Amino acid sequence: MKPQRQVERALQLSDSGLNNCEIARRIGVNRRTVSDWVRGRTRIRRPISSRRRAVFGQGSCIRCSDAAPTVPGLTLHAYAYLLGIYLGDGMISAHPRGVYRLRIFLDRAYPLIVWECEAAMSIVMPANKASIYPHPKDRVEEVNSFSKHWPHLFPQHGAGPKHTRKIALEPWQRRIVDRYPGRLLRGLIHSDGCRVMNKIRHPKKTYEYPRYLFTNRSLDIQRIFCDACDRLDIAWRQDGPWNISVARREAVAIMDRHVGPKR
Repeated sequence: MKPQRQVERALQLSDSGLNNCEIARRIGVNRRTVSDWVRGRTRIRRPISSRRRAVFGQGSCIRCSDAAPTVPGLTLHAYAYLLGIYLGDGMISAHPRGVYRLRIFLDRAYPLIVWECEAAMSIVMPANKASIYPHPKDRVEEVNSFSKHWPHLFPQHGAGPKHTRKIALEPWQRRIVDRYPGRLLRGLIHSDGCRVMNKIRHPKKTYEYPRYLFTNRSLDIQRIFCDACDRLDIAWRQDGPWNISVARREAVAIMDRHVGPKR
């Protein structure tokens, strides 16, 4: 079992742009272990103190206790990713006795994204089980978890599609996003984005280069995506009313460090 501070150091180095090999050399941990931490698949558990129990599931949560700065970095790291993927493909539904169900719908063609989402959901709400259910007809996997606190963690929850209403981050959410903008971008691309090869044909030569596209009908969510890009000095441009394009070589290189191809 690795010390929590070692995990948090690895995540900080990852957000600074270092690759997994360099991180492993710096902190003296196997590269595969670092890769699992960065992708959110770590199963590290620490004894839950009374303070953490108050934050996670025993009558409170990050927002209820207003304790976001005191929550371990691994949890905030996972929350930034889960926020991004929720804004794209998530919804919250009410159930009896004040319980809510967070549901994320993901393409079955990308199993690693499904597993990463499940891991992030488990880290953010460890007192409640996260589950994966295949859709009986469509090629969709539903990742879900029940808790009374999901509306507190995602105050963007509301009636109707997200693009028909105001979507804005709370101050405590902005603090987390400012700390982990790469994780938010990863969640947003995993839900509503892609990495594609763009071709430009000329009479003598065909050019091919990678670019990222983010597509969302909500102008507010587009702005959240662009603000996170600005924090990481990622150049972007509007490509139609619903699309944001990241195509400059140096910008794509930064995105690759935080996102990469969908799998």
